[in-house]
Amino acid sequence: MKLIRTIRLDPSDTFVFERAAEPGEWAISGAFIFAEAEPDAIDGKVRAAFRSGFLGTSSLGWSTLVQVVAASEAERARLVDALAQTLCERFDAPDRAAARAAAEEEVAFAASLCDHPADTLIAVQRTFEGGVIRETFRTLQPRGGRKPARAFSFLEIEGDEETGEDVNLVTLAREKPRDET
Repeated sequence: MKLIRTIRLDPSDTFVFERAAEPGEWAISGAFIFAEAEPDAIDGKVRAAFRSGFLGTSSLGWSTLVQVVAASEAERARLVDALAQTLCERFDAPDRAAARAAAEEEVAFAASLCDHPADTLIAVQRTFEGGVIRETFRTLQPRGGRKPARAFSFLEIEGDEETGEDVNLVTLAREKPRDET
C-alpha cells in the first residue's frame, strides 16, 4: 500500500504557512479544517493553507507538497489511531467511534491519491465553489524516471585533469579590482 508524507524541498513552507509541517510526517488533505469557514474571512497564511496545503498529521502543520511512499498495514493502522486521537483531543469529535470513522475516511482519501509510482510529488489546489470546497491535485514526476538532482550537489567527474591551480577566495575578495582601461 502507499500513503503520502510531507516533503520540504526548500524553506518556503516555513514562511508561507502559519505552521509548517515537519518533513516526513504522514499527511492527509486536511480540507475538513476549513469546512465551517467563511470564504471571505480566510486571509493571510490561513488562506495559503486553504489554497495549497496538505495537513501533516503529527504537527498539524501544512506542507505544499507531499510524496507518495510505500507504507505497511501496521503504519496505516497507527496513522488512523493517532489521527482519531487528534480528532478527539483537538477537534472535539463527539466520541471515539466518530473520530475513528473520520480518521479512516481521511486516510482512505489520502491513499486514493497514491495511484502513482513511489516518490511522485503531489500538490493540491483548493477553492470554494458554490459553498463547497473543491480540491484538484497535480502530480510532479522527474523526467525520464530519474530522481531530480539536489540544488547543490557535487559530482566526481572521471577523466578530467586537475589544473594544479589553487584559488584563495579570501585573498581574491581583499584585492582591489584592476583598472582595465
